[in-house]
Amino acid sequence: MNATTTDQPAAVAAGVASRMSDPTELVPELKELGGWLYRATGNRSVPRTTIGLVQLRAGQMVGSTYLTAMHSGLLRKAGESDGRIDAVATWHTATCYTEAERAALALVEAVLTPNPHGERVSDALYEEAARHYDPKALATLTIAIGQVNFFVPLALIGKPVPGVAPSEQWT
Repeated sequence: MNATTTDQPAAVAAGVASRMSDPTELVPELKELGGWLYRATGNRSVPRTTIGLVQLRAGQMVGSTYLTAMHSGLLRKAGESDGRIDAVATWHTATCYTEAERAALALVEAVLTPNPHGERVSDALYEEAARHYDPKALATLTIAIGQVNFFVPLALIGKPVPGVAPSEQWT
């Protein structure tokens, strides 16, 4: 990369880049698949904010600065408060979430946390989520958790630069 190019983000201009080449160039079907997942979660049965909170929590849980920064930024862009974004990591004790949001955050944690004593998603947790979400919304929320988890390997293996759009960092 040419570090003197002025229209590049500072991290990219400084030579910091993803470890992986642009996966959408290597596997063009990824763009279409990503679009389908986005459309599937955007059916308005679950508030986009709730999906963003769940996907932010997933990024935190897997230790991806890229996913955490991306989902925090998207939530801010959508008008979410810094207080609610910051509290996602400690949502169990935070008072700023609705019961429906708490159920969604509990689901993503259950999916991503091994349970040596039984199922990850207990019947009780499923029933709690079902109290807040109709069948379509619960399926959409499940797909939203799958959507972020689909991209986790790209974030952890490819190690994209946090805060830099994919189109600006991959060579």
